[in-house]
Amino acid sequence: MLVSRRVRRLLQLVPGKQRLKKYRFLPFFFLLGEKKEWIMINVRVGKKKIYDVYRRKRKKRQYEARMEKRE
Repeated sequence: MLVSRRVRRLLQLVPGKQRLKKYRFLPFFFLLGEKKEWIMINVRVGKKKIYDVYRRKRKKRQYEARMEKRE
């Protein structure tokens, strides 16, 4: 119960309650999404970046589609 009171109190401190209502939290979600994308592109996990794996798989799919088109 104590934690929910603290969370409720923290949420009350966010400005824009009257005008923006529940949409006042949108900037936080934009920042969270931007930070997640930055981490995926720039932070290495082991020896690879998540974005490198994505690019490699995308190129592989493009190559396979091209080969399938030729046949």
